[in-house]
Amino acid sequence: MSEEGEQLGITLIVDAMRIAAEQSVDLVEIAPTAKPPVCKLMDYGKFKYEQSKRDKEARKKQKVVELKEVKLRPNIEDHDFETKARNAQRFLNDGDKVKVTIMFRGREITHPDQGRILCLRLAELLGEEAVMEREPKVEGRNMVMILTPAKHD
Repeated sequence: MSEEGEQLGITLIVDAMRIAAEQSVDLVEIAPTAKPPVCKLMDYGKFKYEQSKRDKEARKKQKVVELKEVKLRPNIEDHDFETKARNAQRFLNDGDKVKVTIMFRGREITHPDQGRILCLRLAELLGEEAVMEREPKVEGRNMVMILTPAKHD
C-alpha cells in the first residue's frame, strides 16, 4: 500500500524496498501474521508519532479503579454507621471499590460474629449498588470485606 493509501498489489520484498527507496520513505510491516504479510510505504517517524498520540488518547479515556476504605468498629452507633454507609455508597457511585474494615480492640476480637453481622448489614444496605467481591474475613485484629460497584445495564 502506498503512502496515499492506494494498493500496489503483491510484490517481492526486494521490489517493495526499491520503491520505498525511490520515494524516500520507509517500508513498514503493518500485519506480519497475514498471508502474505501486509506492508505500507510511509514515514516511520510520523507513524510512530501518530501511534503514540492514539495510545495517549486511549489511556486518557480509561478510568482507574481505586480502592477506598471505610473503617468501622463493632459497637458503632446507628447514625455513625449510616454516615459510613453513605460514604461507601458515594465511593461505589464514583466507580471505586470499597474495602470495609471492622477494627477490633482488646477483647472485642472474641466476638467476630458481631463484625460479620455489621459487614453483612452494610452490604445489604448498599443493596443493588454493590457486589461482594470478598466475604468478611478476619485478618489479625481486623475483619475485611471488599465491595465492588454493581454493573448496571
